[in-house]
Parts: sequence; structure tokens; C-alpha cells
Amino acid sequence: MWFLLEYKLVFVVYVQHMENTANDNPETAILLANLGTPQAPRRSAVARFLREFLSDRRVVDLPRYLWLPLLYLVIIPLRAGRSAAAYRKIWWPEGSPLLVLTQRLCEQMKLKLGGRAVIDIGMRYGEPSIRLALDQFRQSGVHRLVVLPLYPQFSASTTSSIYDAVEQALTAMQWQPEIQRIEQYHDQPAWLEAVADSIRAFREKHGSAEKLIFSLHGLPQRFVENGDPYEDQCRQSIDSIVSALGLGPDEWLLTYQSRVGREPWLQPYTDKSLQELAQSGVKHVQVVCPGFAVDCLETLEEILLQNGERFVAAGGEKLEYIPALNDSEQHADLLLELVKPGSGFQT
Repeated sequence: MWFLLEYKLVFVVYVQHMENTANDNPETAILLANLGTPQAPRRSAVARFLREFLSDRRVVDLPRYLWLPLLYLVIIPLRAGRSAAAYRKIWWPEGSPLLVLTQRLCEQMKLKLGGRAVIDIGMRYGEPSIRLALDQFRQSGVHRLVVLPLYPQFSASTTSSIYDAVEQALTAMQWQPEIQRIEQYHDQPAWLEAVADSIRAFREKHGSAEKLIFSLHGLPQRFVENGDPYEDQCRQSIDSIVSALGLGPDEWLLTYQSRVGREPWLQPYTDKSLQELAQSGVKHVQVVCPGFAVDCLETLEEILLQNGERFVAAGGEKLEYIPALNDSEQHADLLLELVKPGSGFQT
């Protein structure tokens, strides 16, 4: 009798030990990847960031012998100071909004996972790097890797660049984990619902504007002509969100922001559209940027400050920016739903 009781006790302790070991050594790691940010709103830090960002062949595909001298000798010297000044306008005491909000979102997801998977962030450009996250994952003993770029719509210039960096790092590390790729989530019901909910909540609190502008990040037109699905996915996303909100055709507009250079980018352009609306008599607009998972320079400075000033200067009275999903609980939940299929754990 005592022998059986002792055996059962040993068995229970063994099972608990195995459960604890499983939690301490999860099989799956999730890489939450974002574009990146300078380490500080200073000219030197911004120059380093621009050098890495604009040297990426996925971002600028011009011949290197033409592009790199132009980049190093003209573009970075001209842009670094202006960009640093723009970053200073939106920089938080804790650091870059993009980095701080991505970290907070990661923490939300980590709490919900409860040890069932390892999760960390990796920036495509700047720090903390994708390589650093992968090194930490390997040390934790995982053999399955889920890569989740924080880009709802796929583009080779963004999403594929993340996977380039992952593959380069894994090759250098001589590590071959099983990989699950999340390439886009522009049509996922949970994401569409979250964006629509955020717009509703903002308008319930602040009232509705005459026009709701959906501003997506721009892309050179030739990228789309060469087969990039980005524009189609943007249109599909916005059509679904507009349908969920019940907006009429005159109540909203899809535009594209953040263009650089002289070649044609996706149109209509956000800045020109806002000026035209103001000149036509529209006094109040609201702008939402669903392509950005968290707020950053492009939303907080380019839209809220820069384009807000342009709208008023052209005759408008009020531009309101509807924040990104950021580190909301709903955002964390929907991202965990994305990684659940085939990830080896249940959320």
C-alpha cells in the first residue's frame, strides 16, 4: 500500500516536472518584425539608419554603381538633418514611438502566451536586430520559428525584405529551424474588424468628419506593374473596412503617402488630396493609416503634423488622426490568432 502511494507521488512529481520543463523550454519562437527606427533623433543616428535602409535592394533597386554614390554623397547628407528634426518632434521620453509601441505589443502577446512560446521583436533596420532575436531564440532551444512581419499588406519591398534578413541570419548562424511565414493578413476578419472598431470608437468620442481618408504607405508604380500585389491588397482591405463601417462613396477616400523621388508612385497622393479637399471647401477630415501596425514617424509627424498644417494652409480647419492599433489587447489577440495554425501551440 505504502509502495503504491509512494509510486503515485513520484509519478505526479515527474509529470509536474515535465510540464514545467515544457514551459521553460517551449518549442516555438515568434519573431515580431518591424521596419525599424534610428536609435536617437540625432543626425548621426539617422544617417546610420538611412544608410542601412536605403542600401536595401528591395527598397531601391537601381544599379549599385549609380545608386550608392548618390546615396552616400547627396541623399544622406541632405536628408539626415531634416529627418532628425522630424523625429525630434515626435520622440517620446522612452524612445522612438515605433520601437516603444512594438515592444509594448510584444509584451501584451507574451503575457497572453503564458510561456507556451518564446516571442521577441526584431527590426529590419537598426536595433534590436533580427539577428539578435534569432540568436536568443536559438539559445532558448526552440526548433520552430514563426516570422510575423507587422505589415498587413504584402510587398516585396517590405515583407520580402524581412525574410531576406531572416534567411541571411539563419545561414550565418548555420541554424535550420522549421519556419512558418505569415506573409500578409490584409483580408483576415479579426484584423479588418479591429481597424473598423478603432475608427468607430474614435468617431463615437470625437464625432465624424466630412471625409475619412485611408492613407496607406506608397510604392513606386512600376513595382505594381511588375507584379507586386500591394495595391490590390490595399484596395481589398479598405473596401472591406468601408463596407463594415457602412460608408457611402462620398464619405471616404483611399490615398498613398510617403513617396520619394521623381518617378510615379501609387496615386492619389495623400498630401495633394488633402490640399485639393481643403481648396474644394472641405473643412474637417479624419485620417487613418491601417497599413501601419503601430504609430511612427509616418503617422505622427507626416500625417498629423506635416499634412495637418498643409490642410489648414489650403483652407481646411481640422485634421484629426485616428491612431494605429498599437499595443491594444485586440491587436495582440488578432496577431496571436494569425500564428496559431501550424505553430505547435494553442492560444
